[in-house]
Amino acid sequence: MQSPETAADMLQLAVDAAVSKGGEDLVALNVSGPLPLVDIFLLVTGNSERNVAAIADEIEDKLIESGHKRVRREGRAEARWVLLDFGDLIVHVFHSEERTYYDLERLWKDCPTVPFEIAQPATQD
Repeated sequence: MQSPETAADMLQLAVDAAVSKGGEDLVALNVSGPLPLVDIFLLVTGNSERNVAAIADEIEDKLIESGHKRVRREGRAEARWVLLDFGDLIVHVFHSEERTYYDLERLWKDCPTVPFEIAQPATQD
C-alpha cells in the first residue's frame, strides 16, 4: 500500500487533470476504513459522454506520466461511468445522470471527505 502522502499527491494530480477538462462536482472520500486496500475515492461529473471520456483519459494520462500504475479501467467504451483504479486512489468519472442515479455519496456517507485544492484560472487584465 502506498503512503497517505502519495494518495494525497495522486488525488491532487487527478483533481487538476479533471478540472482541466471541465470536470465538475468533485468530491473526494476517505474510504480507507471500510476498504482497507483503498484510501480515496474521487467522484467527478462530466456533462456528456465525450466529456466523461476526455476527463478520464486526462486523469489516467497524468497519473501514468507521474509514475503511478493503473490497476484497472472500466466503462471507457460507453463513457457513462468510467472507473480508474490506481490502487490507493479510485476515480469515478460519471455522466451527470449516472452520478445522480448511483449516488455514491449517499452509499459512502459515513466516510469523511478529503480536502484538495482547485486551482483558479489566471485572469487577464
